[in-house]
Amino acid sequence: MRKLGRLLTAMVTPFDNEGEVDYQQAKNLAQALLNSGSDGLVVCGTTGEGATLRFEEEFRLFAEVKSVIGNRGAIVASTGSYDTKYSQELTKEAEKIGVAACLLVVPYYNRPTQQGLFEHFSAIARATSLPCILYNVPSRTATNLAADTVIKLSQIDNIVGIKEASGDFRQIAHIIQGTKSDFLVYSGNDGDTLPILALGGYGVVSVISHLVGIQMKDMIEKFLDGKTQEAAAIHRRLLPLINAMFIISNPMPIRYALNYIGFPVGKPRLPLVEPDEKSAEIIRTTLRNYNIDLAIPPKSAHL
Repeated sequence: MRKLGRLLTAMVTPFDNEGEVDYQQAKNLAQALLNSGSDGLVVCGTTGEGATLRFEEEFRLFAEVKSVIGNRGAIVASTGSYDTKYSQELTKEAEKIGVAACLLVVPYYNRPTQQGLFEHFSAIARATSLPCILYNVPSRTATNLAADTVIKLSQIDNIVGIKEASGDFRQIAHIIQGTKSDFLVYSGNDGDTLPILALGGYGVVSVISHLVGIQMKDMIEKFLDGKTQEAAAIHRRLLPLINAMFIISNPMPIRYALNYIGFPVGKPRLPLVEPDEKSAEIIRTTLRNYNIDLAIPPKSAHL
C-alpha cells in the first residue's frame, strides 16, 4: 500500500458566487495545502461539505484534484454514506479515477447495530481494492463504532485504518492495542492529535492544517523525534486556534477563516451558513494571533 502520510487535510470545497463548485480554486487550494505541510487530502468529506455535493461534482473534484497534484500527495476520497450499495458504487467509481484510498464514515441517521456496521464496512471493502479508512464520529452520526468492531474489521486486508473522532481515549487505546502495528489510527479532532500520537496513533485528518499545516507537521515530527516537550508546546499554542475553528459546526469557521485571510472559497451551501457576527469576531481576533502557513495565491491564479 502506498503511504498516505501522517498529516492529511480534510479539504474545504471552494464554491463560486453562485454556489457552484469552483474547480480551479479547488486545484489552487490542493496545491497550497501540499506546499504548506500536508501529506495528502481528504476530498468531499465533512469539511468538504460532501453531504451537499452531487454525485457528478464529487467525481469531478476527485479527478481535478488528482490532475493537479499527481503523485505529490495522497487523495483520500470520502465515499461512505448511510446506504451500503450506494457507498459501494461511489467507492468503485473513485477507484477508477485513481485515488489512493477511501474514507468510510459510520452510517448516519439510520443507527445500525455493531453487526450492521461490521457487515456494511465489510461489503464496501469487498467491492474495491482501495485501502479503506473507517471514520468514527458519533457526535455527527449518533452511532459509535465500538473498538471491538474496529478490531474485527481490521482483520480485512484492505481495511487499513480509522479516523477516530469520538474523543474517547480509552476506546482509541483499545483499538491501537488490539490491531496490527501497521493499522493506521488517525485523530479526527485536531485537539486530540498529540494525545493520540502518545497512545501509539499514526497521524491526523486535520482542519486547522488549512491555516497552520507547517506547524502541525512540525508538532508531529518533533513528537516522533522524541522532542515531546517541544511538541507539547506547539500543541498548547495551537489550542486557541483549534477552539476558534470549532466554535460553531465545522466547516463554517474554517471556510470563513480562509475567506478572511485572502484565499476565497465562497460561502457554505445551505443548510450551513456563514458564522454569526459574535463567532466571526472570535475567529478574526484569534487569527490575528497566529502566523498563517498557507500561501495565498496571486489574484491572477483564481480565474
